[in-house]
Amino acid sequence: MNDGSKITDKKYDTCSKLSVKLAPYVKKNGFQTLRMEEIAKIMDISRATLYKYFSTKEEVIEFVVNNFIEFINELVVDSLDTDQLYGTRFHQLFEQSILLAVYITDIFLKELEHIHPEKYDRLRGAMQLREQQLLEFYDEGMQKGVFNQVNGKLLILQDELLRSMTDVKYLMLNNLTIHQVLYDYYQLKKIQLFKPEKIQAVDDAPMIPKIEYLAQKISRDL
Repeated sequence: MNDGSKITDKKYDTCSKLSVKLAPYVKKNGFQTLRMEEIAKIMDISRATLYKYFSTKEEVIEFVVNNFIEFINELVVDSLDTDQLYGTRFHQLFEQSILLAVYITDIFLKELEHIHPEKYDRLRGAMQLREQQLLEFYDEGMQKGVFNQVNGKLLILQDELLRSMTDVKYLMLNNLTIHQVLYDYYQLKKIQLFKPEKIQAVDDAPMIPKIEYLAQKISRDL
């Protein structure tokens, strides 16, 4: 790799890290009314620094979308051989499902579809591929006797309810915390998915600190 490539890679990494800071804002407010001055403020950088990395707001949105797509593509559901691997993959997919449900909101998707349909199509394509991989994961687990015979599409649809369950008004009305919602939902998904004689394949210990981290992250961004 030449020096020019290294500079390009470094700039790309910086752009990605800066655009991640927009996720909490766009999930609640969308991006249509955002101005570059506001974007710089959210990123905690000067306007001059912002223009050093992004020429237009469209470039910023491109990186936001790319971040989501790269995150979705991080986990590929490969064939599994042991019960323990099903437990590990369940943990990974559960964590990913929470973050996607919370941050890819209807507000963001509708604006993206209306203003940047090509970016919307790319993101929807990645989300649809993930759903197909999830269905294959569930089907394989059922065939090998690890999972209960459940409708995988309903399990996927159920994850979308996380948006409502982590809404401030819902939490206050039901006297709940983010941590309690995530932990209870994790237990619910585990019992739904794994057969009683296979549930010991899921070690809760690694998931507890992840739930605490997710709860703190989501709470900060409410």
